[in-house]
Amino acid sequence: MVAADVPSSAGGYAEARADLLARPGISGSGRRQALTELTDVWLTELFEAAGGSQLGAALVAVGGYGRSELSPGSDLDLVLLRPGSASQAEAATLASEIWYPIWDSGVKLDHALRSVPEARRVAGEDLRALLGMLDLRHIAGDDTLTSSLRQSVLGDWRGFAKKRLPDLMDSCRERAERAGDLAFSLEPDLKESRGGLRDLVVLRAVAASWVADTPHTGLEEARQSLLDVRDALQRTTGRASDRLVMQEQAAVARELGLLDADALLRRVSGLGRTVAYALDVTWHRVERSLVSRDGRARFVRLGTRRIGERAPLADGVVDQDGEAMLARDARPWDDPTLVLRAAAAAAQSGLRLSPNTIDRLVSESSPMPEPWPRSALDSLVSLLGAGTSALPVWEALDQAGITSRLLPDWERVRSRPQRNAVHRFTVDRHLVETAARAAAFARRVDRPDLLLVGALLHDIGKGWPGDHSEAGVAVVADLAPRLGFDPADVDILVTLVRYHLLLPDTATRRDLEDPATIAHVAACVRTSEVLDLLHALTEADGIATGPLAWNEWKAGLIADLVERTHAVLRGHAVPPQPDLATAYADLVGAGVLAVRATPVAGGLEVIVVAPDRVGMLAAVAGVLSLNRLTVRSASTQTSGTVAVQVWQVLPEYGDPPAVDRLREDIRRALDGTLDVGERLARREESSVVRSGVPVPPARVDVVHAASATATVLEIRAHDRPALLHRIGAALAAAKVDVRSALVTTLGSEAVDVFYLVDSGGDPLDDEAATALAQSVRTALR
Repeated sequence: MVAADVPSSAGGYAEARADLLARPGISGSGRRQALTELTDVWLTELFEAAGGSQLGAALVAVGGYGRSELSPGSDLDLVLLRPGSASQAEAATLASEIWYPIWDSGVKLDHALRSVPEARRVAGEDLRALLGMLDLRHIAGDDTLTSSLRQSVLGDWRGFAKKRLPDLMDSCRERAERAGDLAFSLEPDLKESRGGLRDLVVLRAVAASWVADTPHTGLEEARQSLLDVRDALQRTTGRASDRLVMQEQAAVARELGLLDADALLRRVSGLGRTVAYALDVTWHRVERSLVSRDGRARFVRLGTRRIGERAPLADGVVDQDGEAMLARDARPWDDPTLVLRAAAAAAQSGLRLSPNTIDRLVSESSPMPEPWPRSALDSLVSLLGAGTSALPVWEALDQAGITSRLLPDWERVRSRPQRNAVHRFTVDRHLVETAARAAAFARRVDRPDLLLVGALLHDIGKGWPGDHSEAGVAVVADLAPRLGFDPADVDILVTLVRYHLLLPDTATRRDLEDPATIAHVAACVRTSEVLDLLHALTEADGIATGPLAWNEWKAGLIADLVERTHAVLRGHAVPPQPDLATAYADLVGAGVLAVRATPVAGGLEVIVVAPDRVGMLAAVAGVLSLNRLTVRSASTQTSGTVAVQVWQVLPEYGDPPAVDRLREDIRRALDGTLDVGERLARREESSVVRSGVPVPPARVDVVHAASATATVLEIRAHDRPALLHRIGAALAAAKVDVRSALVTTLGSEAVDVFYLVDSGGDPLDDEAATALAQSVRTALR
């Protein structure tokens, strides 16, 4: 369809627009440009038919339409400029004759009717309006009005940018806190997330201010690619949405010709990191250029030095104006270790590497010899040891492709998504975050270098198929010698990677009172030195993963496990299992139901003492669930005819229930006057109907050789209110006793482990254990 064929009616435009969007062979920027041209022609016809030229008005596109970035779901952002000679009533009549056909077409409209001075005033008061008007584009009418507005808005922005840029910076930070990072979100907002399309507009505005230049490498490609993803999303869903939700990702990937949803997220993550890095560099430059009213530098800390002076940081590296730069006599082509030395010097000084230095290191550095010189390995350790100051430096190296040169396997994990709500970051960023967190624990271990490098590489196997710990062992066994580690150190690094999940898995899924548990951990780590390294790595890994993966309760369990393992490694006996009946003798002595709730770190400890009976675990678990208490762990013992249960719980929200209410609910559940199962079933049914989210079936495994004194049953399932009650009911139906239970919830996934014995106090035989596992699977189906 050519311009002359565009129908002037709303229905005709809508039909032509739908035809264009469905037309094969046109996509990406070509389709956006064609849609813009189609819309321009239609709006010009509307403007002329309404008498816009006779009135001397002008129709102007702003925002995304002004940038010719129309997506299938885009609004039309329009400003109708009225001349000074026209009355408000005349202009309002003209506007109505333009706006109503647009509304009739079904296209969303963001409109304004203003004189040039009025539009200029709005831009001076409203940053969002300013950003839109910096991209204004003339459509129809008197182009002198458009030129006047463009020049005045741009002139005002440049004149007052130093005062307004801090507000723009603050608004970007607030938006990032609200919308998250495009690079790391499982369901990113392509427009509002940090590193998204909105930030590309901000970068254009900063460049237009002339206060600071913005990086250019990769930004135009990132803009076009993000727009392509948004186009595909809106074409696939038929909605004007910018959020890439998980259930739409596979279809969007197919629309873009990508392999799968992970490939899509990886692309979006890489684009978001490119934009976010450019934004960070730009704001850093803005901060360095802004000055306070009395003329003193606001952000650049130079001490007694004058701007432009250089201070040495390391051999070949200097600090100039708050950035780490190469010295004038630096020779990257003769000094392959310079790249890491410069990065370490910058991070240890809390500085950024200057973009010019990054460019030189990329183009002039010679390859690192293998094995690495000791000085190169020392620099890597120093870089990681700078903690959070290492993050922007590492990102600069990564954006330039230097990290993949130094660590070839890095490219396999770069921007790789982790489809797990527990994880805040992509695989590569998680590794760097873990190393940064591990820096705080360097003085807890004998070999901080092994801790930091182990933290950087602990999940490197996620770039390969299969179990990531085993894949990581193969990668590190090959890589560590090339980094310059001797065979003994390589063996320790391999051990850290192989067993980096050993402590959290054992502490939360195994009975720490069982001697077999501690013996297994001791056999894996072999030495106290490795145990301490693994303990520090585990804590750094958990903190870097996110709040769902690390808390005081989990830290306490792991610390207890480490203490017990140290005792075994030193040849001491593991302390015997404490007798719960003795520990809570004051409650047991009463001879009737007793309930005590005590605040502990991060939640409540609930003690339940009652005459022993089959199904007691299921009943108490059901009551806790009914009272909106999430179970973290549970243990139980029977002393004579009395059972003692210890529960660690956390309120789902709000304050915990009163102890009297818990006691009464438990009493009624045990005497049969409260049907816990029926109450939980009703609640679960309403929850499933409300969410409608399909979940995979539960996994129930008998863990052989985990204990010599009990049968260990491990259950992994989607967490839901009645889960633990159902499990307990299935165990009660099989007439097995629960010696202890460990309950862990990670995001929406529950991992529950039960130590079970038969009526005689012995482990179940293989046949009975297999039958029990099947019974539990059936109960959870």
